[in-house]
Amino acid sequence: MTYQAKVLTVSDSVMTGEREDIGGPAVAGALREAGFEVVEEARVVDGIASVAGDLTRMASAFTGLVVTTGGTGFGPRDLTPEGTAEVLDRLAPGLAEAMRRSSPLAALSRGIAGTRGHALVLNLPGSPKGALECLAAVVGLLPHAVGVLAGEKPH
Repeated sequence: MTYQAKVLTVSDSVMTGEREDIGGPAVAGALREAGFEVVEEARVVDGIASVAGDLTRMASAFTGLVVTTGGTGFGPRDLTPEGTAEVLDRLAPGLAEAMRRSSPLAALSRGIAGTRGHALVLNLPGSPKGALECLAAVVGLLPHAVGVLAGEKPH
């Protein structure tokens, strides 16, 4: 079965045109390689309200995976986990923990994971290399998780 995914790049500099969005397309490509159908790629400025608003919109009436990239570090505007926490129904800490074990620098990510309705939401770092390493750490689990959220019986 093919599952759907959406990718949200969180970055002030991408939104102002100072920097090209490399992370979002890299994550979307990796998801396609893993068998997901990427149905939306969006961008938003850093901030609790902006992230919460876009995640709410993206997860509304959606069964699938919603992945953010960016805003998970220690910078003053890195507020993706806080915005994500505002909209999640349930946390999935094991996924975030597995991603943080993917490389030494990944331990610095404050990203979280959880569900909103029938959508699984993952926060990835903004660095394309870091985002792909964290995604690779859990990508094998994602079809099963999304399938359960879609109502499929666990094997």
